[in-house]
Amino acid sequence: MNRPLTVALCDDSGIFREGLAMLLDAAGVVVVASVASADELTATVRRTRPDAVVVDVRMPPTHTDEGIRLAASLRADYPELGILVLSTYVEPVWVTRLLESVPTGVGYFLKDRVSDARTLVDGLVRVTAGSVALEPLVVSAMMGAARHADALTRLSEQERRVLALLAEGLSNDAIGERASISIRTVESHVAAIFRSLNLAADTAVNRRVQAAVAFLDANRRRGG
Repeated sequence: MNRPLTVALCDDSGIFREGLAMLLDAAGVVVVASVASADELTATVRRTRPDAVVVDVRMPPTHTDEGIRLAASLRADYPELGILVLSTYVEPVWVTRLLESVPTGVGYFLKDRVSDARTLVDGLVRVTAGSVALEPLVVSAMMGAARHADALTRLSEQERRVLALLAEGLSNDAIGERASISIRTVESHVAAIFRSLNLAADTAVNRRVQAAVAFLDANRRRGG
């Protein structure tokens, strides 16, 4: 993207939004709006058409899953909009619901991570490009809980490691660097994962998302 990334923020904490806006501004991201409610964000997106939005998972009036429902609503109206949901806690159930309703161009990070500008901007770039960016701690927790689920028993330990990194939204190159294996080995593991999970042939991005959803759903069925 030649022009600066444009982002709208939505969180009921004005102090948090101010700090996040300063962090993004310093990283070269243009914050077009900073609002406190779902209605305000919906109106802002309609007016400014940002590349992405950053949404708190818990907002008024119930402080439960407003961010998840807002993400689904925005995706229905704006298919190209990148959506990054932030949460204070590791909440696998919310991640599963998020990916079920918004399977591409979406991310889920912990708020503790937003102090890392590089990670935050990388996540925004990925969701804007239509990929998925998941919090590593959430992925790790879900992989552990789903370790004995039927969908994963066919995978080797190395394949499960690659699946966890794939679920974070990492590219094959990035997976190779993180796991200290060659790109050809990564490609081989990814192909084996697709076969083992019996994923339908589709674009690479869609199958990667399907693979992530597969183990998230396996964890959810086990009550994780």
